[in-house]
Amino acid sequence: MPIPDDVTGEEIDKDVRQELQSLPKTLADDVARNLVMVARLLDEDPEAAYGYSKVALRLASRVAAVREAGGFAAYANQKYGEALAEFRAARRMTGSVELWPVMADCERGLGRPEKALDMAGAPEVQKLDKAGQVEMRLVAAGARRDMGQLDAAIVTLQSPELASNSVQPWTARLRYAYADALLAAGREREAREWFAKAVESDRDGSTDASDRLAELDGVEFMDALDEGGHEDDAPREIGGDDVVDAEDGDKD
Repeated sequence: MPIPDDVTGEEIDKDVRQELQSLPKTLADDVARNLVMVARLLDEDPEAAYGYSKVALRLASRVAAVREAGGFAAYANQKYGEALAEFRAARRMTGSVELWPVMADCERGLGRPEKALDMAGAPEVQKLDKAGQVEMRLVAAGARRDMGQLDAAIVTLQSPELASNSVQPWTARLRYAYADALLAAGREREAREWFAKAVESDRDGSTDASDRLAELDGVEFMDALDEGGHEDDAPREIGGDDVVDAEDGDKD
């Protein structure tokens, strides 16, 4: 697969670069460049990222970082069985538990939420850092929802991390998952409160909490041109003609 000339391979993480030092230099450079392309495209073009990951795997399947990249590329394309196999291989090579939550989520993707819950209760979870433990909690709550256990999913997400006022990288996603579970359980007032809290903490736009909050408030965004040919993005109340100013808060 073609790689742009400006991709040198030096862009990759230094720990990954160190892993590649076991390879001949030319081969290491080729693998590194393919890994850079995986990282660049994983979100915007997961299918292309998957293609680059397969090239890297063909060149250096005995490198843990390559197996991990292959796992994430497969995961992004919902190839959960393949992703799980790659993550397991990477874990065997490194002995790290870092991939435990995403491995459990692969079990969910394969239709085995009970297995994901077993993993959530395994000793490996205690070895995860705080971010990993929060991720595991999110996966476990998702597994509960897969099984139709909405109340259990809500309880699973109730934690010191959820109650904390400090904003961490995982805060927005945790609050969003809690709000979504509450809404699924018919607890709309509480769900609105937590979607609002998710918006407050979502500094990088990792969730669509603002859209979900607008929906609960009966607001939709019109993408149309006004009579003067100017784009009209003002939110409008569903079922009515009143324009709601997004800065004014709720419209009761």
